Amino acid sequence: MKDQGRSPRKRTGGRRRPNHKKKKHELGTESTETQVGEPKLKVVDSRGNTQKIRAVTTDIASVADGATTHEATIENVVENPSNPNYARRNIITKGAIIDTSEGQARVTSRPGQDGQVNAVAVE
Repeated sequence: MKDQGRSPRKRTGGRRRPNHKKKKHELGTESTETQVGEPKLKVVDSRGNTQKIRAVTTDIASVADGATTHEATIENVVENPSNPNYARRNIITKGAIIDTSEGQARVTSRPGQDGQVNAVAVE
C-alpha cells in the first residue's frame, strides 16, 4: 500500500504546502497479490541491507496437521476474509482458506512478504 501522506487541504479549505518530498523509506509499493499457479518468486530489496522474497505465484503449501507437516499442492482459494474478490481471483493472503491435496487449510504466513505458504489444516 502506498502512503499518500496527509491531505493537501486544511480543515478551513486552505492549501497546505508540503515541506519535503518523500524519502526512500517513506515510499510504499503495490501489494504482491500472490496467485495460484506455477511457482514464481521475486526478490525485492528492503530496509537495512536485507531482501524480501515475494511469491508472485505459487501452488505449494506446507500444511501442518497437529504434530506433522505435509507439503501439499494448492488447488484453489475457497474463502478470503480480507477481500471477497480475492477468493474469486485465487489470490492468497494471510488468513485465506485454501483447498489443498491434504484438504482445506488456513494460511498462517504472508506469501507476499515471506515467499512461502504455511497453513494449518481446518477440520
